[in-house]
Amino acid sequence: MLAPASMAPDLGDNGRSFASPDMALLPILVYPDPRLHTVAQPVAQVDDALRRLVADMLETMYDAGGIGLAATQVDHHLRLVVIDVSEDRDQPMTLINPEIVWASESKKLNEEGCLSVPGIYDGVERSTAVKVRAQDDQGQERVIEADGLLAVCIQHEMDHLKGKVFVEYLSLLKRTRIQTKLAKARREALRT
Repeated sequence: MLAPASMAPDLGDNGRSFASPDMALLPILVYPDPRLHTVAQPVAQVDDALRRLVADMLETMYDAGGIGLAATQVDHHLRLVVIDVSEDRDQPMTLINPEIVWASESKKLNEEGCLSVPGIYDGVERSTAVKVRAQDDQGQERVIEADGLLAVCIQHEMDHLKGKVFVEYLSLLKRTRIQTKLAKARREALRT
C-alpha cells in the first residue's frame, strides 16, 4: 500500500533513500502484470533466507514510500507481508501466513493507493477493524488487533496474497482508464 504524502520517506540528497549494503531493493510488479494475480503459497519454514527476503522487502517498501508490501508484489509468491504505518517509519511488522480471524461488520470507504499501481488512488470499502493471526520473522505466532490505517493496510496487503489488486474493487470503466494511464506512463518513461 502506498503511504499518504505526509508519511513520505526522507530521500536524502539524491532523491532515493539509503539502502543498507547488505539489503537489496527488489523490483515491484506493476498492474496489470499477470503475476500480481498469483495466489501466494504458505511459508513452510521461517529461516535465514526468509528473513533476508523480509529485510529486502522492508527496504524496498521504505524506498518506494510505501506502508505495506506483499511478497506477491515483488514476484515471490509466499504468504508474507511487511507493514510499517508508523509516522517515523520505525515500527516494521512482519506477517507470515496471515489469517484474518475476525473482521468488524462496520465498514468505511477509504482512499487507497498501491505500490503496484503507481499514481492511482481511489476509494475501497473495508472493515474498520480486524484481528489477524500470523507468525513474525522469528516464527512466533501472534495475534494482532488492528483498526484505522493498520486495519486497512492489512486487508489491502492480504488481498495481494489472494492475487487481488485494489483496483479490482473499482468499476470496469475505472480499471480500463487506469490501465490506459499506466501504459501511457510506461511509454513516456521509455522515451526519456
